[in-house]
Amino acid sequence: MQTGEVLAFLREFAPPFLSESWDNTGLLIGRESREVSRIVTCLTLTPDVAQEAVEREAQLVVTHHPVLFRAVQQITDENPEGQMLLQLIEAGVAVYSPHTSYDSARSGINQQLAESFGLHSIRPLRAAESVARPDVSSGNDPAAGLGSGRFGDLHEAISLAEFLERAKLALGVTNTQFVGSPARVVKRVGTACGAAAEFMLDAASEGCDVLLTGEARFHACLEARTLDIALVLPGHYATERPAMERLAKILGGQFPELDVLASQVESDPVGWA
Repeated sequence: MQTGEVLAFLREFAPPFLSESWDNTGLLIGRESREVSRIVTCLTLTPDVAQEAVEREAQLVVTHHPVLFRAVQQITDENPEGQMLLQLIEAGVAVYSPHTSYDSARSGINQQLAESFGLHSIRPLRAAESVARPDVSSGNDPAAGLGSGRFGDLHEAISLAEFLERAKLALGVTNTQFVGSPARVVKRVGTACGAAAEFMLDAASEGCDVLLTGEARFHACLEARTLDIALVLPGHYATERPAMERLAKILGGQFPELDVLASQVESDPVGWA
């Protein structure tokens, strides 16, 4: 099987038109014509994950966070990133990043988060714009129902304290930061994976009682109090890494002849005391 066959599925599963304009998604290293038998998925491609991929003789790494995110003028072994990229290139390992297209996909990260909390009537916080494609004129808009973030309703209203426990259980964490009174009633919930406090206004305008995102800056937390919306902040890693484990299972199910696994060496760089 060629790498391009796997990428064709990924582009259908997480359409590139869903990527944010500032993002750097797609095939970032490698050739689509290269044969592939083993794939590693990860949240972030770091030197230890790259070493793991090479040692496992993988031909493709699917990383959520892109490499080469900012323009570079040199790729040399004089810095850690250059060393990592050269190691991958020399070993023939391709790198693909779906990033924000996976965040916003129909079965993407934010949809997975919303479903994990038991929400119903799930919709995007920011609907994707219609795109110029042949099937749009026929009424089949590929952007319909897609977009950034998600929000939906719990079947029964609970306190923020109860929602915190539900979130910790769903994400497999023992601690989480939050903004708001633990006694606050929560019925409508917004989700925006990673570092996405920018969606607070969208969540507030949709009547959300709480927005769950990975992390937020101090002034964003103050803004949440002003907007009278609660924040739940379980960590960037916690909101996105499970989706890369799930993507490994999805790829394995789609391509049973391939060996697909989530990185075993990746871990959250942030510790919780």
